[in-house]
Amino acid sequence: MRTVLSLATIAVLLTFAATPLRAAGFDEKLPDAASIAALETRAAQAQPREQCFLYAELVHELIEFSSIQYAAGEFDKATTTLKRVHDLTSRIHLALANDERRLKAAQILLRHTAFRLTELLHNSDEQDRPLVQQTLAQLNDVQTETMMAVFKH
Repeated sequence: MRTVLSLATIAVLLTFAATPLRAAGFDEKLPDAASIAALETRAAQAQPREQCFLYAELVHELIEFSSIQYAAGEFDKATTTLKRVHDLTSRIHLALANDERRLKAAQILLRHTAFRLTELLHNSDEQDRPLVQQTLAQLNDVQTETMMAVFKH
């Protein structure tokens, strides 16, 4: 009985230990303005079936970039970046119907992005919190919609 219990305990611990390693893959490279502009151009020119994932990737990069801007004390730039995120989430919604191939990857990326935005919410200025909350709510809606589309296919 102890062997079964300890094997189950080890399995649970390994699962929790492996989760941060997998999630850290999203944040391996730090985004910069040039890579964001290139990704935005690529997303706008992509085939409709790939736009959902590319816009999800762009939103993720912008959230990471906004976090860097907040950490550097560039609050006005971070707010402007968050406003771009808010606008781009509607493009994910529009591209969702056309993208069947990478929906699961987009959903996972959006879930991770929402987690990072929640962290940003706790570190943001009080005057920026309504924008961050509104963006987070919109991102959560798109993430949920993406998850439902994954289950449909």
